[in-house]
Amino acid sequence: MSADRVLLVAGPATGGVAGHVAGLASGLGELGWDVSVFTSPLTATRLGDPKGPAGSAGSMVDVVPEWPTGRHHLRSSLLRLRRMIAGATVVHAHGHQAGLLTVLAAATLRRRPPLVVTWHNAVLGTGPKRRALALAEQLQARRADLLTGASSDLVARARELGARDPQLTVVSAETPVAGSSSSTVDLDAELGPRRGPLVLTVSRIAPQKRLDVLVDAAALLSADVLGVRWAVAGDGDLDLLGELERRRNRANAPVTFLGRREDVPALLARADVFALASEWEARPLAVQEAMAAGVPVVATAVGGVPDLLADTGALVEPGSAPALAAAVRELLDDAGRARELADRARARVAGLPSEDEVTQGWSDRYRQLIRLGQ
Repeated sequence: MSADRVLLVAGPATGGVAGHVAGLASGLGELGWDVSVFTSPLTATRLGDPKGPAGSAGSMVDVVPEWPTGRHHLRSSLLRLRRMIAGATVVHAHGHQAGLLTVLAAATLRRRPPLVVTWHNAVLGTGPKRRALALAEQLQARRADLLTGASSDLVARARELGARDPQLTVVSAETPVAGSSSSTVDLDAELGPRRGPLVLTVSRIAPQKRLDVLVDAAALLSADVLGVRWAVAGDGDLDLLGELERRRNRANAPVTFLGRREDVPALLARADVFALASEWEARPLAVQEAMAAGVPVVATAVGGVPDLLADTGALVEPGSAPALAAAVRELLDDAGRARELADRARARVAGLPSEDEVTQGWSDRYRQLIRLGQ
């Protein structure tokens, strides 16, 4: 008897969502599921080669990188996704784009498998575009058999839009492994000799991340803390990166944009404080990784961040460079307080479900939905 087939659907991503889907795909394969992933070429880079290994465990996953790249490609992508949905036992879409594409592709099927949609981010913006996106949210909320959100405000939003029993979901973060000495040497070469504390941010280059606020905070901090350096690990919008670099140069802010990194554990091992200036986040994996590594965290009080950090980090209002700079400075000035927060954060993360536990939880949810649909 062949294994039940789970189809994971994920749009373009390279950060936490892509890592979560890669880990889920690999873990489900180990639990005996026949796993397929419909995604973009960008996200496929986190999943291994098509029909090849995905994730750290190397389980076999069928990766189909045929995400629509334009209106001319939309019809063929929807048809391919529709065929994959028809051949699946259960379908799990990750993110708003994936959720919308999946419900549209499944709409004309006479019989379809149970459909799960997980929202990892809020829909931001104003005006006509925001209203159109709200209609897309509503369509997902009403068509999904199970809608889950990575933060409580996303769950509340789904309930408001008519979702049946929306649920909170946990995205795990494994404890980072300390980097090698060669990674440390490379970091010294990029940032120069260490003369003061290092503040680290791991983030996509995207408007939502409010890296403009971060640059301004770094400039303010440098006036009070001798030799401070601020490193940003992550890639993304190149035009925005150019604007941020010009802003940094005008303010003489000690910020280095490192680009995409594969040695984040080594960066965390060197960091004195981890900081995040985002306009909105669900349960950011980068923050969980910093907590697990014992790095004190300063982050904006948005989305699911307060629930994640609780009393183990410093929370500041979004959009305020002075507030961000002041909170970072307080932790740099008070080593005892920084150690206390870091220790509490490490203990809190240790109590969260592991990646294996999260995967087993999803497998159990899928089985329950399949039983209900029979």
